Amino acid sequence: MKQFRAGVIGIGFIGAAHIEALRRLGNVTVEALCSRTNPDKKAASLCVPSAYPDYREMLDREKLDCVHICTPNNSHFEIAKYALERGVHVVLEKPMTCSISEAQELLAVAKKTGLVHGINFNCRFYPMVYEMREMVRTGALGNIYHIGGSYLQDWLYLDTDYSWRLEKEWSGKSRVFADIGTHWMDLVQFVTGSRVSEVLADFAIFHKTRKKPLKAIDTFSGMALSPEDYAEKTIDTEDYAHVAFHMENGAHGSCTVSQVFAGRKNKLTVSVGGSKRALTWDSENSNALWIGSRESANGELVKDPSILSAPTGKITSYPGGHVEGFPDTFKQTFKKIYEAIEAGTQPAKPDFADFNDGLAEMILIENIVKSANERRWVSI
Repeated sequence: MKQFRAGVIGIGFIGAAHIEALRRLGNVTVEALCSRTNPDKKAASLCVPSAYPDYREMLDREKLDCVHICTPNNSHFEIAKYALERGVHVVLEKPMTCSISEAQELLAVAKKTGLVHGINFNCRFYPMVYEMREMVRTGALGNIYHIGGSYLQDWLYLDTDYSWRLEKEWSGKSRVFADIGTHWMDLVQFVTGSRVSEVLADFAIFHKTRKKPLKAIDTFSGMALSPEDYAEKTIDTEDYAHVAFHMENGAHGSCTVSQVFAGRKNKLTVSVGGSKRALTWDSENSNALWIGSRESANGELVKDPSILSAPTGKITSYPGGHVEGFPDTFKQTFKKIYEAIEAGTQPAKPDFADFNDGLAEMILIENIVKSANERRWVSI
């Protein structure tokens, strides 16, 4: 097994998760990180040998095989392009960019270089999500009728909760849908093997103004500040989105995403109803899959690679009774990506999301924003 050298740019909550998952692969060493703030301190705390405040210096000096980009959305394009042009494989956090044109250019550069490119839509690699996909692929659900679900969080519930994601200049035209709605939509399209073809969206901003901290705080830190530590900031990105949609396979569906739903920290649910049976998966009970039937008893399939499909078994690391969750999805995503790097070519249709999927999601975001603004159905 070939050994690879990786670097990570952007060391917040997700950047640290990337580092941990990469180390679990066994054949990847994290040689360097880049952070605009306290790079040396962060490198020391994460036991990474080299630290840089500028990604260009890191990419120019370190002989990296792959770079993981975990920075705010508005910097994805320039960093990924710089890396690809220097022969470095790229893994991007979602959403891919802030515009369709940026995503199109990045995809073109990636194709021209022949380098491996991935988007971290990690939810694909929960074992029971993967099993849903296999059941759809083998016809166990029959024709897909409808799809539903939600992705609910509360980390921006209070008007004193703040993040760079709230500001369009950092996150792009959409916030809650681009941040977590894209995960939900990617999961549904991955499971069903069909793309969304038409959307009708509704957005809401419940906190028209928020109190922006005048000092740095970490995402999900829950850090409390005094009144004098805040400044009022007008908000123009959505707290909530509801999207009705049609799919190319004829299915109808809807999803609700929110970052102001009290008590829900990170709850993703998806239901897929077909002509033979239905399935429901809940990220808070991620090792179980509910199976619904009209003519026989409903049941619950619990993760156990010895009784799951062979493809699902290959992305499952532990035996039955041993829970696999959020960190494991990162490991399985990166395992697939680094297998492609070792093979020396980007797969035509990889299990992991790539820049083709990233562009498709950017087109989806653009049309969902358009639908919400114009209050009408929009074709993709």
